[in-house]
Amino acid sequence: MKVVIKFYRIRDTDNAHTVVGQETLDAANLEDAIEQAVRLSTSLNMPQQPDAMSISDSDGNEVHVRRLGRLGAERGRSAQ
Repeated sequence: MKVVIKFYRIRDTDNAHTVVGQETLDAANLEDAIEQAVRLSTSLNMPQQPDAMSISDSDGNEVHVRRLGRLGAERGRSAQ
């Protein structure tokens, strides 16, 4: 499946989101996409360390959102 992964910074004062990185890739399934996204969150050359990420399918439907900690994911939810 083709997925789009977006990495965000989140401003605490008003919850504003800014995209600091984006990748499109192929994944075997959602679990594989999540694993790849967590790895990319620490290895991509982004202007700032992301606070969160989202994964969307090829139709643009958001299928997973995750808040990131220092070395990867702390909390996550899959969209239904």
